[in-house]
Amino acid sequence: MKNIILASASPRRRDILTQAGIPFTVCVSQAEEVIDTRDPAKAVKKLSALKCREVFDRTPGDVAVIGADTVVVYEGEIYGKPGSPEEAARMLEKFQGNRHQVYTGVTVCIREKEEEKTRTFHETTEVVFYPMTKEEIQSYIATGEPEDKAGAYGIQGKAVVFIKEIHGDYSNMVGLPAARLYQELKELGIDIREWQI
Repeated sequence: MKNIILASASPRRRDILTQAGIPFTVCVSQAEEVIDTRDPAKAVKKLSALKCREVFDRTPGDVAVIGADTVVVYEGEIYGKPGSPEEAARMLEKFQGNRHQVYTGVTVCIREKEEEKTRTFHETTEVVFYPMTKEEIQSYIATGEPEDKAGAYGIQGKAVVFIKEIHGDYSNMVGLPAARLYQELKELGIDIREWQI
């Protein structure tokens, strides 16, 4: 019996896998998340690998573990989850009326019949916000939605009314590029449609 594990507490990543019809269980990674590079692609790939490996190393048997990490980048600066409403406001004030990028890194660690494989990749989506007034920013922050989201917004929630353009994979913005993940798994010789919990 094979098991697919999502090494994330994110309900949005769970929703994406469910929508894609991928059977999985959740085991939240205990890896420490520290960004130590200014290169967003390297940052999200490293963090996704840390999360994935932490769960993989403590899970026996045949398994595929998926780890992911998402950041927002504006003018070369990396933005994770805001630490306060004030920080969320500062992020949104920068993004409003401008263009930024969303990076998600994904790592898959697979063990099958004692053979191990690992694949790490990242996907980038470009986003353009409509201009937002200070009142709109404060009203959005008051919903509580920005608290646990990279860049202080979630396109799958109330922030959808502020998004002018998306260039790239929508699911990548939500936290897991499902189509790219499927293609990478296929290249690894895994047909997820045949996997069962």
